[in-house]
Amino acid sequence: MDRTSFFSPQAGRRIDVPRAARARFAIGDVVRHRDHDFRGVVFDIDPVFANSEEWYESIPQELRPDRDQPYYHLFAESEEDSYIAYVSQQNLIRDTGGDPVEHPALPQVFEPFDGARYRLRAGLSH
Repeated sequence: MDRTSFFSPQAGRRIDVPRAARARFAIGDVVRHRDHDFRGVVFDIDPVFANSEEWYESIPQELRPDRDQPYYHLFAESEEDSYIAYVSQQNLIRDTGGDPVEHPALPQVFEPFDGARYRLRAGLSH
């Protein structure tokens, strides 16, 4: 299988990635966790798991997602709090409610919500 790699600061090492890795969601998409009561806006995507081993091992083994799938960095919100989440693709679904996410970091990175998704502020795209 054809592979590439990138350096992950969170993991502190190079991560091997199959070239066929495909993200279901894009930066600016509003998503919801499949099992937990929170939603968020995608602000970065890792093509495969690229966080620390401690983080991965902290997930109970029976719930631990596969490493070889995209993982998403989210500006997340729940009823009680706003925070940054790191979630596997298998645990996310598109949020179709049409409501904006209320995370304090959103205005620094994204334009106002357009009713469907968030667009990166000018000058922040690659």
